[in-house]
Amino acid sequence: MTTVLFSGTGKNWETYKTLIPEALAAAGVNATFTRNAPPETVDYIVYSPLGPVQDFSPYTRLKAVLSLWAGVERMVGNKTLKAPLCRMVDDGLRKGMAEWVTGHVLRYHLGMDAHIINPEHKWSTGSAPPLAKDRCIGILGLGELGQASAQALNCLGFDVAGWSRNKKELDNITCFYGDSGLKPLLERSEILVLLLPQTDATFHIINENTLAQLPKGARILNPGRGPLIKDSALLAALASGHIAHATLDVFTTEPLPKDHPYWAQSNITVTPHIASETRPETAAQVIAKNIVRGENGRPFLFRVNRHFGY
Repeated sequence: MTTVLFSGTGKNWETYKTLIPEALAAAGVNATFTRNAPPETVDYIVYSPLGPVQDFSPYTRLKAVLSLWAGVERMVGNKTLKAPLCRMVDDGLRKGMAEWVTGHVLRYHLGMDAHIINPEHKWSTGSAPPLAKDRCIGILGLGELGQASAQALNCLGFDVAGWSRNKKELDNITCFYGDSGLKPLLERSEILVLLLPQTDATFHIINENTLAQLPKGARILNPGRGPLIKDSALLAALASGHIAHATLDVFTTEPLPKDHPYWAQSNITVTPHIASETRPETAAQVIAKNIVRGENGRPFLFRVNRHFGY
């Protein structure tokens, strides 16, 4: 009998207490799914950093920690965790992010705000927007979510390029990588989407220097991680007009404090960390698949590289 311990919030437990056992049973796994078990009997932990388990030392039989979160920055530094750590990438999260990114890219591309926000009821006869093929989109981060967003935008005909730490090859997507590839990606990006993980290497990757490399009038979308952006640098670039607008879904401090200067900027759209989220039904399937893989000695899906932090 495989023992799977749930270490999350009470609200999470109510969501997953039926879904995960059903997914395990459908996958042919004979398992006990519980919130309480002697540590030495636990094979897997379904985990949220908000749950009760913080010290993994007593879990001497542990085969893997299966995160309910896509971001793992709160977990990788835990020195007591020796077992493999797997982040959550479920199909619902992937599709939801691609839809949010596509929606806000289209909003910028089509200039929709000028017509939606028109208190003076002006009839503007300005020119139509360019076709998608003539609009350059840049995506920082070509992980699961970045790839899904890039492919969705490519299907609409946008000229999409992406950047990652290591070399990647994607159909119909121009791929830049490494230190030498960042500037060329930024210089072509009329709309820049941030989908990098939060690590020491990505902290404030959007700063005075990198913002200056974007084309004048560029737009920024950040559904990734708040600390990717140096707030003071973005505010200055918006004030100067070099950056035309930013839509921000994630922030260094959440909820965003009521006195934060972002709230007062007409050229910033704040969304409350809603770009995408883990869908319990599909997340339960991912958990079950990883446990099946673990029980059969196969590599885990979405295993975190502790050195790189994602």
